Amino acid sequence: MKISKIPLYSLLPSLYSLLPTFALQANPRWAIPADSPGSELLQQYFETETAQLEANSLSSIHTKEDWLRERPQRLAKMKQMLGIPDLAEKPPLNATITGTEQSDGFIVEKLHYQSLPGLYVTGNLYLPKDLPNGKKLPAILYVCGHGRVKIDGVNMGNKTHYQHHGAWFARNGYACLTIDTIQLGEIEGYHHGTYSGKMPWWMSKGYTPAGVEAWNSMRGIDYLVSRPEIDPARIGMTGRSGGGSYSWWTSVIDDRINVSVPVAGITSLRDHVIHGCVEGHCDCMFAVNTARWDFGDVAALVAPRKLLISNTDNDSIFPLNGVVHTYNKARRIYGLLGVPTNIGLHITEGPHSDTQPLRQGAFHWFNKHLKGETGLVSTQATKYFEPTELKVFDQVPKDERTSTIHDTFVPPTPSPVVPIDAKTWEQRRDNLLQNLRQNTFAGWPAENSIAADLKTHSQAAHEGVRLRQYTFTAQEPYQLPLFLLHRDGLEIKDIDLVVLNVLDEIGWKDFLAWASTGFSKPLNNYAPDFSPADKDGWELQKKMFQNFKWGMAYIAPRGIGPTRYTDKPGSPKDIQIRRRFYLLGQTLEGMQTWDTRQAIHALRQIPGLDKTQTWFQAEGLTAGIALYAALYEPGIHRLDLHNLPTSHMAGPHFLQILRYTDIPEAVAHAATSSQVRIYHKGQSHDWDFAAQTGKALGWDEKQFKVVSQEGEH
Repeated sequence: MKISKIPLYSLLPSLYSLLPTFALQANPRWAIPADSPGSELLQQYFETETAQLEANSLSSIHTKEDWLRERPQRLAKMKQMLGIPDLAEKPPLNATITGTEQSDGFIVEKLHYQSLPGLYVTGNLYLPKDLPNGKKLPAILYVCGHGRVKIDGVNMGNKTHYQHHGAWFARNGYACLTIDTIQLGEIEGYHHGTYSGKMPWWMSKGYTPAGVEAWNSMRGIDYLVSRPEIDPARIGMTGRSGGGSYSWWTSVIDDRINVSVPVAGITSLRDHVIHGCVEGHCDCMFAVNTARWDFGDVAALVAPRKLLISNTDNDSIFPLNGVVHTYNKARRIYGLLGVPTNIGLHITEGPHSDTQPLRQGAFHWFNKHLKGETGLVSTQATKYFEPTELKVFDQVPKDERTSTIHDTFVPPTPSPVVPIDAKTWEQRRDNLLQNLRQNTFAGWPAENSIAADLKTHSQAAHEGVRLRQYTFTAQEPYQLPLFLLHRDGLEIKDIDLVVLNVLDEIGWKDFLAWASTGFSKPLNNYAPDFSPADKDGWELQKKMFQNFKWGMAYIAPRGIGPTRYTDKPGSPKDIQIRRRFYLLGQTLEGMQTWDTRQAIHALRQIPGLDKTQTWFQAEGLTAGIALYAALYEPGIHRLDLHNLPTSHMAGPHFLQILRYTDIPEAVAHAATSSQVRIYHKGQSHDWDFAAQTGKALGWDEKQFKVVSQEGEH
């Protein structure tokens, strides 16, 4: 009887289906701090949002026809989330070979190319020394993980760390181009913009270094297929860790890659957001997830091409459960397409490490699908060269922009154009708000899907001022406090106007400092947040209520005051928690904008306030939050915005906002329907666009004003 030899990886899916799932023993350093009042709420929120995205993942795909219909749109969305350049014609590579090295049966060409002008990519092309007569070679693009090699302060490139992979392929009849990444290449760029918190504007700009690495890899494929000795119909791609991630992004968007083996480069959204694995990764591992996908949505886009998902079983940053979850999501699509054997799962023992067993599975997969060979892999991957021998440049080119590519890879925000008439301006506004709702604020719940559900809690009076306490539903599990103060004895229906003050952390403490002077008892639930009593502030507020029939309302959006999750804004833990929002297709500031919208709905549920003139007032980054809330909420009579940033480069940070607009244009749109006051320190021409728009459209002089220390203009 003849017994067929079945590779182990083909059995793993069925074996893993028999195993019980287990809870990841997450690194305790990645946990959300438990000693802040909003910690439990934040964890519940992440659980709810992640479960929703998991349920939505590929849920519209039931047949092969469904997939064939949706894949083009999904592919376009993937490119958009990576920021892949949309060029009518790719620029020349200007590929240059700077030297060669030889070893045991193979040669290495040291080369560089420019994926965009000035965006240099350094690499080593490994080739068999004896090329097959008249036959072309299968080729592998190898992308490197995070393996820094630096000698005497000079970067050798991580291609030198991973040289053993290229050598194996060349010794076994392949061409292999191993390329440096921008973070750890000979020309050192940056992968850590949001990870370090130094460049949070990457999210506003819609920039991720994952996009640059994918683009550089696509251009690496361009170079490979241009070589006469290489067979363009037999192209594979692999890499581990960071290289595993880049293998995913590139294999998804470049159909020329026939066979792919991403190693330790993907896990589930749940592992990143709930268990905190995001904290173990720099920004090159993630797209700007405006589609709100789980990672199975990404993996499925490789179908029907040959794909082997490879990982170890004790990898702390790519945990086994998440790897298997992602595999099963993609495997279902392969099944619908009728090619279930085109996807494999290869799991070996070990931690997050570049091991020979991992390499053996990858080599076997490539041999099988690019060379038609299924025999045992006996050759080990071995390093042959000193790092200095593989270095490409003697000197870094003066025209390089690899080190600063984060500034220019995503095209700059289009400059707004002063409208020629009201109809043109209205169309621009409608299109802009629709684009922002679909891409920037896709993490918001469906419009009108959540009732604000105002609840009255208590009221008290002191020295002629009445305080009313409410809560409202922003989004489960967030029940946020809302405070309304006005002259005691004044009926709510007789209030002339109500000003909603949107507070940041400093504003929250300032509010408690003066309000607790008169209302310490009803505010004692917030005693830990009390600042030293501000009696002067209380006297000033009391005088205002005596002189005007105004209502002053106050809200602290999620993450502020009673729902804060850290007592150290801007700390490393705060930065990493904000990155979890990014993976959910949100930003913290974006969801605070939703909370502000819900606060308006709640305010209008107070009997007698439904038709009362409503103003917004806010300061700093929160002024930007109030600005965008007003764009989506009709009936806001006036915005008083203090020290509003002049660009989203400084915040507030919303996903991809700078691909569509910036704060000066948003101010002009707000001023079209609401009076706007910008309280600005010093003279500035940053608000000239709103003034020019007002002039073009014939606004009343009260519609828009900038108030500075030098007066109004």
